[in-house]
Amino acid sequence: CKLCFDYVCFIYCKNVTFTYCLQVRKKMVEKYVREESMIRGPQFLTTLRSHTVWEHTPVKLYCTVEGYPTPLVKWYKDGVSIDMSSIKYNVQDNVGIHTLEIAKCETDDTAQYTAMAGNIHGQVSTQASVIVKSKSAKAKTYSIHVLSMHFPMLPEIKYTKINITFLETFGSVFGTEGDTVTLAATTTATPNLTNLQPEAQWFRDDHRLSDSKWVKIESARGETKLTLPHLNKDDEGVYTLRMVTKGGDAVHSAFVSCADGPPPVPGAPGAPMDIKIHDANRDYVIVSWKPPNTTTEGPIIGYFVDRCETGTENWVQCNDSPIKICKYPVPGLFEGHSYYFRVRAINSHGISKPSRISDPIAALDPTEFERLHAIKLGGKLDVVIYHDDVEDGKKVPGTPSKLYASETDRTYVVLSWKPAPYQGQAPVWYYIEKVGLSLGAWQRVNTQVPVRSPRYAVFDLSEGKQYLFRVLAANMYGSSEASEPTEPIQTQELHGVPSAPGQVVATRETDTSLLIQWAEPKEPNNLIGYYIDVCVKGSKDWGSANHKPHKNNKFVVQGLTTGETYAFRVQAINELGLSDESQESSPLSVKAALTTPSAPYDIALLACDGESMVLNWKHPVHSGGSPVVEYYIDKHRHGEHTWREINIPPIKERLFKVEHLSAGAVYEFMVYGGSLAGLGAPSAPSKAFHCDAWTIPEPGTVPKTSLKQVSILKMKCA
Repeated sequence: CKLCFDYVCFIYCKNVTFTYCLQVRKKMVEKYVREESMIRGPQFLTTLRSHTVWEHTPVKLYCTVEGYPTPLVKWYKDGVSIDMSSIKYNVQDNVGIHTLEIAKCETDDTAQYTAMAGNIHGQVSTQASVIVKSKSAKAKTYSIHVLSMHFPMLPEIKYTKINITFLETFGSVFGTEGDTVTLAATTTATPNLTNLQPEAQWFRDDHRLSDSKWVKIESARGETKLTLPHLNKDDEGVYTLRMVTKGGDAVHSAFVSCADGPPPVPGAPGAPMDIKIHDANRDYVIVSWKPPNTTTEGPIIGYFVDRCETGTENWVQCNDSPIKICKYPVPGLFEGHSYYFRVRAINSHGISKPSRISDPIAALDPTEFERLHAIKLGGKLDVVIYHDDVEDGKKVPGTPSKLYASETDRTYVVLSWKPAPYQGQAPVWYYIEKVGLSLGAWQRVNTQVPVRSPRYAVFDLSEGKQYLFRVLAANMYGSSEASEPTEPIQTQELHGVPSAPGQVVATRETDTSLLIQWAEPKEPNNLIGYYIDVCVKGSKDWGSANHKPHKNNKFVVQGLTTGETYAFRVQAINELGLSDESQESSPLSVKAALTTPSAPYDIALLACDGESMVLNWKHPVHSGGSPVVEYYIDKHRHGEHTWREINIPPIKERLFKVEHLSAGAVYEFMVYGGSLAGLGAPSAPSKAFHCDAWTIPEPGTVPKTSLKQVSILKMKCA
């Protein structure tokens, strides 16, 4: 080669041109003189392996992948992305070792599973099949529709049944922002086998938790502990510990509450929460959050959004004036840089503390992968470049197509389109134009900022208005024709906050909690959730029962005082804020709710005449807080599979004669106890009673004796 005196490159140059070799070498210098080599697309060192397992047993798929930057791995089941928040799946990433675990397989888990790894240099995937065999089936061969072969079935596996007992558990916690909270539990396993120890799994509101900056989990033999080092309102929820073994699991749950900490100034609102990043692109992101509850504070008038580049502590306020809705597009980011975001709420008294910071997000073009490809230069050497870096010719770019709105909000629309199939060597950018239906002139949207990716958010639109959009491609040689205009796209129009929720009803739960239920608002208006307020009867000192929006219209208020009487009210939330309060519930005192009685026991046979049996049983140990006043009996004839009711009217006494039985038949019986709370659990089946007439003589009556007979008897004795 005339440029680099490389024999491999010389062979390559014979088939192209010297100028092209110069271009490629220039790209190699630019792209290889970096912190690490660019030739680091994802690569699987260990691929997935197929498994055949029994129903109700675990399976774990694992693979090892390397690449730079670190590849992102996604999991698929039969081509459909797996929901990582599901309690069914446990996905872990441990320094390049990626695992997907199903703790308790069902037959519908039979599928082909795919792990797909990708970074800016490309994507690779590996597949494996999981076949779940039903224990009830005999030797049966399953086949997967994606495979042409059959997998042999494993011999039946008999697992040791391990019973788990909680020795110590954690209760409900009521903390304040900034506290350190620890939930700990101690268990014992029977039998206690070293190589079959239970696995501790922690969940918050059914979402699996793992070690992070905000959550620390420690587990040792028989002990597990979860620590929240800096409690925040995002941490509020029901925490569940599952101790999982081969034969099942043991579960314990408790509620963790987090109240607002002291405000920066008296009367300032609490901090927003649940910061999410949407639609990250090369120069903008969209930030959303949830509003705090306001019981005694003044109403919120807006929010400030702050950003901070990773690796620094320089927080910059993104909006000059407060925004009134809980969503904000942040433009002006630098491509390739990563950022944190946070939000502060404002009312007439002052500004709140900032929310918990978001996860870091990189400002990158989401279509970057589609425009990358590799060129082989011989041997093992590849160079990764963009399509438009190598295509030759001084050409005007083609016309974009398939323009549509991928997201629509109140004041902005996110547009996406398909670039023309061929582009010239010169860099390409795009111009977006808009027109309102009531106006006839097209207006260019991005006159100052060139757009390189086929995706763009158009801001500063009017709420509830209709627009048409079109896009043009351009390079240094000119502009393409405008694309076909979109169909009329209407921005969203919020009609205000939701209407107030309907009737609120409180019912007893335990001696320290009450269950609150309410009717959903008639006008939800993009409802986010609810806040529940609580007040002791006779006072007007309302407090928050929850500090993070609750999604359902049922909520258990914890930490109440036994014997105290409370009232409740509910507010609905959307992006614009909180609704009016609902009407207050009827006051209700806190005491243990009635429960159904436990099962009767010790069913005994007192008599049998060959056609009927007289039964007796013992009273339930636990009445559930209300007297057990009635009983029901079911019978089961040996050889049959159905239990049948004996008595339709309830029995008031613990004694009953069962009639119309078949002589010589064998019967079993079960008894249910009933109270005001309902019908309790059935007793264990009785012993098998044979319907044979008892032949033991029954005690007779004492014969009558006259006074004369008694006198004669006395004389004889004398």
